Amino acid sequence: MLADLARASRPLSWINTAYPFAAAYLLTTGTVDVALVLGTLFFLVPYNLALYGINDVFDYASDLANPRKGGVEGAMLSPRRHRPILIASVVTCVPFVVALVVLGPPMSWLVLAVSLFALVAYSAPPFRFKEVPVLDSLTSSVHFVSPAVYGLALAQASPTPQTFAVLGAFLLWGMASHAFGAVQDVVPDREGRISSIATAFGAATTVRLALGAWVVAGVLVATTGWPTGLLGLLAVPYLVLAAPYANVSDADSARANGGWRHFLWVNYAAGAVVTILLIASAADYL
Repeated sequence: MLADLARASRPLSWINTAYPFAAAYLLTTGTVDVALVLGTLFFLVPYNLALYGINDVFDYASDLANPRKGGVEGAMLSPRRHRPILIASVVTCVPFVVALVVLGPPMSWLVLAVSLFALVAYSAPPFRFKEVPVLDSLTSSVHFVSPAVYGLALAQASPTPQTFAVLGAFLLWGMASHAFGAVQDVVPDREGRISSIATAFGAATTVRLALGAWVVAGVLVATTGWPTGLLGLLAVPYLVLAAPYANVSDADSARANGGWRHFLWVNYAAGAVVTILLIASAADYL
């Protein structure tokens, strides 16, 4: 059971939600305290178990027809595990949420509520935002941006134009990433009568929209000045990965999985560059 819960939580993606929270909170407060530790642990495992576990439960029927499911890109757990996964998602999240509400100011409660609502509404009925074109990409992006916003709210940060530019870029990056990821599923999604940004706009147009969003994200970050503006260049690897599929047909859209598999590892490399630059900047090395 523990192994199945771990698989459902997508360990490769844990860092994608824990890191934005921890970086935002730590860079604002400059201290390691109980709120940082609890928040990081929450966004590391329980949050991801709920996010992906709920998705696996309510997408089970359609995932059966999707050849790429069953590995790092999506667990395929027996229906007998569905109820335990939903229960475990609640049981593991609630203690952290209660503790964080006690530790945080009212504004942080609102941000956390929005984050948790987006987590549930993406996959679970009656909302199923993942089947509403464009809203699917927006909600998916909120899953990764909201931990950073929550970190800032918990730390009671004072927003600056640079903060809004970085968060806006992060939101566009997430939307582009989701849209590009949806391209590879155009055929199985249409066969399963599942709507997505890719089934609505078509494979090629969706890839081009993703490319445009990555470009704008890079430009937004570049406006933040030295040295963080250099991070705008991190849009380039994503553009290189996705560009070869700008003319992919709907029938051949599964071919985009090749770029998506590389995308998962580019995230780690990009995260390492961000970390190094943030540490150097915080230490006044630049």
